[in-house]
Amino acid sequence: MTAKTRYDVLSSTRSQYLNTADEAAKLTIPYLIDQIDDKVGYKKTKTPWQSVGAKGVVTLSAKLMMSLLPPQTSFFKLQVDESQLGDYGPEVKSELDLAFAKVERTILESIAASDDRVTVHQAMKHLVVTGNALIFMGKDGLKLFPLSRYVVDRDGNGNVIEIVTKERINRKTIEELIPSIKTDDIDGASDDDNKDCDVYTHAKVNGNKIVWHQEVFDKIIPKSQGKAPLSITPWLPLRFNVVDGEDYGRGRVEEFMGDLKSLEALSQALVEGSAAAAKVVFTVSPSSSTKPATLAAAGNGAIIQGRPDDIGVVQVAKGNDFATAYQQIGTIEKRLAEAFLILSVRQSERTTAEEVRMTQMELEQQLGGLFSLLTVEFLVPYLDRKLSVMQKSGSIPRIPRNIVKPTIVAGINALGRGQDRESLTMFMQTIAQTVGPEAMMQFINPDEVIKRLAAASGIDVLNLVKSMQEMQGEQQQQMQQQMAMQEQQNAPAMAAVEQKQAQAEMQMAMQAEQQQSP
Repeated sequence: MTAKTRYDVLSSTRSQYLNTADEAAKLTIPYLIDQIDDKVGYKKTKTPWQSVGAKGVVTLSAKLMMSLLPPQTSFFKLQVDESQLGDYGPEVKSELDLAFAKVERTILESIAASDDRVTVHQAMKHLVVTGNALIFMGKDGLKLFPLSRYVVDRDGNGNVIEIVTKERINRKTIEELIPSIKTDDIDGASDDDNKDCDVYTHAKVNGNKIVWHQEVFDKIIPKSQGKAPLSITPWLPLRFNVVDGEDYGRGRVEEFMGDLKSLEALSQALVEGSAAAAKVVFTVSPSSSTKPATLAAAGNGAIIQGRPDDIGVVQVAKGNDFATAYQQIGTIEKRLAEAFLILSVRQSERTTAEEVRMTQMELEQQLGGLFSLLTVEFLVPYLDRKLSVMQKSGSIPRIPRNIVKPTIVAGINALGRGQDRESLTMFMQTIAQTVGPEAMMQFINPDEVIKRLAAASGIDVLNLVKSMQEMQGEQQQQMQQQMAMQEQQNAPAMAAVEQKQAQAEMQMAMQAEQQQSP
């Protein structure tokens, strides 16, 4: 079975999800779903009457991207299995941590130099709107496939079995890449057809590997075959929400489709009604001596003959109705802002920074379930693929997987660390307020508090925070320096005492000699 046939078969299952995604995109960001017609090309998208949906999608996708791939800190950590160290001391572990930190920085610099974050941000937009996105990690970087250009088949456990993508490429490019294929000689590829042709990529799981190839006009493109172990697969089909038994995910916009539709209808009615109310139309009585042409030609401040009672203005007495619609729009916008994690701080002169911070934390904690899914389906395979590619290219040294284990510290783990930090801070404040700061130091170990705060903030304390041995050594060195300074200060006094003792001994000796002399 050809890739095109398989794509057409799996498209029937995708159709209901694609229709929902198209409806969601029309209410938020219409260009996310390709509006392509084989005869006329791209269709013109319709602009929504409101921008709340687009703002919510952009805000939520940006927060997801910044949480998964933070620019300032690492989203993973290479940790050594201490059970494999044996009798080696902490010095060896410290040296390994330094080496791992260098490897982490190399990987982060590679990510920063590439356009991975741009592609991931676009993928997050598709996830929020359509609930699905496919990322291919190729040699030239990440490539994104929207839901309208790929199909997927999964087993009962949600594991991927088959993926087929569809791309449109210029026919002349295909002829240059594959001289043996002449598109004009293939059935259905006449000169009247479009200049673009469809290229299908068929990826299928075979045992513990995934293999793929590309086809055009039902023929396999030479040198397009590829394979990779499932543990480092370059194909990452992402989902926003998982429904048991379904091959595709559900988006965030779909969950709040009712509010978005209501907001769209109310915004359209309010805009069109306001435009009608803003239109100025004068009426002139048929029996009036003032002619309509005279009134229309009169300039600002002009004087014409007529009676004011014969001239009127058309008014739309819909102010109360507009107020009701405007109030309802405000209520819906508030619900959507909470749904898409748009920070809305209470407008008051007494609003404090602590209130703003707590509001932000509550919004971020709503992403807990989503972070768990994205960590499994995106961060883990993305990191494994990055490590494998960079080790093969020699950018980083070989890492023994039985000793070193990469651990994800972003996403849901970052939320957990934030909760630990808040709990520890509140615990310290409660003790300080209860027993006092001085008494608190009798019960709290400062060294352990610093380590836990650094761990909760994702900061490496190696060579940053002094260890107990270093502090004890510095204290002993300070004591020795103080003793040496005291000895230097007491040296003149000691010399004077010794001099007086010597003089007294000499006097006593002289007196003894005088007494012994005849």
